Amino acid sequence: MKLLLDTCTFLWFANDDPKLSPVAKRWIEDGASEVFLSAVSSWEISRKYELQKLALPEPPEVFLALHREANRFGYLPLDETDLIHSSRLPLHHRDPADRMLIAQASLRGLTILTPDPMFRSYAVRVIW
Repeated sequence: MKLLLDTCTFLWFANDDPKLSPVAKRWIEDGASEVFLSAVSSWEISRKYELQKLALPEPPEVFLALHREANRFGYLPLDETDLIHSSRLPLHHRDPADRMLIAQASLRGLTILTPDPMFRSYAVRVIW
């Protein structure tokens, strides 16, 4: 299965946070699944770090690369098609970062690992 991590899911996994559901953790560690981290999450993490709303043990560029490489997470770039699709989604969810993740998952047939119940309002598969 191809999985897309919500930003909080990536952070909770990277920090071994108990907020990560056991089901999500099993899917991430499965070994048979392809797991992706979106450029959207990289942007969101970097922005929150800069605004001092997110503490990290090292700068985002180091933290992201370290955990992406250690866990063999694929990098999912954001392109113009994703952005246009995100603007055409119904307004169930108003967070632009989450809407971009939903668009990426929808266009690529990815399953999103997220605790956010609003993602289920869209035509994407969600696991938590």
